[in-house]
Amino acid sequence: MSAWLKKANSRRVQARISVVAQRCPEVVVVDDNDDYFHAGALKGVHDEKDIKKQVESIIKTLKELGAPTSIEDVAGKAGITSPKEAAALASISKQLATLNGMWGLIKWPMVNPKNIRDKIYVILKEHGKHMHFNEIADAIKKSSFKRKDVTTQAIHNELIKDKRFVLIGRGIYALKEWGYAKGTVADIITEVLKKSEAPLHRDEIVKLVLKSRYVKETTILLNLQGKPQFKRVAKATYALSE
Repeated sequence: MSAWLKKANSRRVQARISVVAQRCPEVVVVDDNDDYFHAGALKGVHDEKDIKKQVESIIKTLKELGAPTSIEDVAGKAGITSPKEAAALASISKQLATLNGMWGLIKWPMVNPKNIRDKIYVILKEHGKHMHFNEIADAIKKSSFKRKDVTTQAIHNELIKDKRFVLIGRGIYALKEWGYAKGTVADIITEVLKKSEAPLHRDEIVKLVLKSRYVKETTILLNLQGKPQFKRVAKATYALSE
């Protein structure tokens, strides 16, 4: 199975290979259309119906998985013996995309980031923890994205606009899906105390706030001691004001 005529080839190369393939009796050709790129395979091994059936099986498998997956896992779940064969089949579908060794539906940002916001999402997701916007910009410039010439200011602007990202420290952002919520340090302290059934020691408050914000301990304590919505009810122990 070979995806000979992918977009990466020039139109002249595509045309030449297509002509040769069409005239070769031992080659079956999948024509370019809304769903497939031009591709070819040995007729003794595959026919067009079989090729498309296997591609549909890969698409169905990825929809069921619901997240970008390695081609080895996709092949196993789709009942295709060879991961290399599965990759060749997947590569001719216009509904699928791959990035950093993972395959998925073309509409998924993790395999087909369409804009700066999607690229930021991919970088944070792969990094697995919060990052400063300067680090995110550098990571995009060093990535394998097709277009990666971005400015730090553009990155910062998109981080502010997109609800998928949460500011958790000075210039430091995380993904909202990781459990972070927007708000000031005082807002986070308020939520911590609301969830507690009793007043909390300041050390416990600090520990819980640091799960949601990447700030200095002194910043939390200054908010706790200086904001009117919090009151000390015992030694180093606080509750919400009435």
